Amino acid sequence: MSVVDRQEWDVVVVGAGGAGLRAAVEARERGARTAVICKSLFGKAHTVMAEGGIAASMGNVNSGDNWQVHFRDTMRGGKFLNQWRMAELHAQEAPQRVWELETWGALFDRTKDGRISQRNFGGHEYPRLAHVGDRTGLELIRTLQQKIVSLQQEDFRETGDHESRLKVFQECTVTRVLQEDRKVSGVFGYERESGRFFVLQAPSVVIATGGIGKSFKVTSNSWEYTGDGHALALLAGAPLLNMEFVQFHPTGMVWPPSVKGILVTESVRGDGGVLRNSEGRRFMFDYVPDVFKEKYAESEAEGDRWYDDPDHNRRPPELLPRDEVARAINAEVKEGRGSARRRLPRRVDPDARRGDQAPAALDVPPVQGAGGRGHHGGGDGGRADLPLRDGRHRRRLRHRRRPRGAGTVRGR
Repeated sequence: MSVVDRQEWDVVVVGAGGAGLRAAVEARERGARTAVICKSLFGKAHTVMAEGGIAASMGNVNSGDNWQVHFRDTMRGGKFLNQWRMAELHAQEAPQRVWELETWGALFDRTKDGRISQRNFGGHEYPRLAHVGDRTGLELIRTLQQKIVSLQQEDFRETGDHESRLKVFQECTVTRVLQEDRKVSGVFGYERESGRFFVLQAPSVVIATGGIGKSFKVTSNSWEYTGDGHALALLAGAPLLNMEFVQFHPTGMVWPPSVKGILVTESVRGDGGVLRNSEGRRFMFDYVPDVFKEKYAESEAEGDRWYDDPDHNRRPPELLPRDEVARAINAEVKEGRGSARRRLPRRVDPDARRGDQAPAALDVPPVQGAGGRGHHGGGDGGRADLPLRDGRHRRRLRHRRRPRGAGTVRGR
């Protein structure tokens, strides 16, 4: 007979990425005894692979930015299919979350006058992405991990036990959300190393397990993203919504095989990188939807001027929302204008150069090492041609919940 270890907690958080750890911190600070379940090692969640930054309308680089503009950009980018209240809350509260992370020790890049730096990203009218080089997700997890440890140290000083109020269960997999009388009562799972079963009883369960990236052959996601959380929610009776909304990041590397699926961060385009097909043409000007034409440049010259004078020029179409850029890349490849270089899969290239400017890729270390003719490649110092293809990145599908995150399956 298998022995099942049982423990009682106030809150169980399934998932230890950025969302899961932040939920655990909030629960613990509100007095709840909180358990966090990691599918892998603590600090190894997929969040560490996020590169670009955190969208927050702080207005540090352009004072014209505010939460209303951020909200408008979000709704427009989502074709107005968004749950508007969630989009509104995100736009309103994002700056507070960034400042909170800084208070907890996150080391964001700075502007010359010492404020948190913000960079351009697709679909954002103003520079909005607070960032830490190209490793923003890693810094976010480091900061939240340290916050968890600091709370455990506080508990040790008060109770003599680091894990009396906040405990992390590493390398564990949850297979069911338990219910009593159709109300959530905890989770059932097992330790991967020993195979030991366990039950964590709790009246509240937070599912923060990430996406479904490993359902696809090529993905930027880590191995943990297998859709466990969606299955847990569905089996517990929560309806799943928006299953068709799977985001494909426009610029994922395809060559050499060792880097296949790794993202070329959007900041490369935000800092001046452009997309060219096998004919050497900047094809994105052919793919600007009518709803965006008012905001995007009609010519290469205007798009290039925007980097130095954004108040009197429109942004280049390489900075359209990700879904638009990904569809354009896919269309070019299907039309036969992907790269035909020998032994390379079909793809398009981001030429990290506009005019005679220095390559924008120089500030992005993974790009430096992979570009055959980039800064470290020994060739033309003004170019960094990289083979790219759109790749599975994030999921927009979710189980139904209220704007503040409460689910539809009641707890005890």
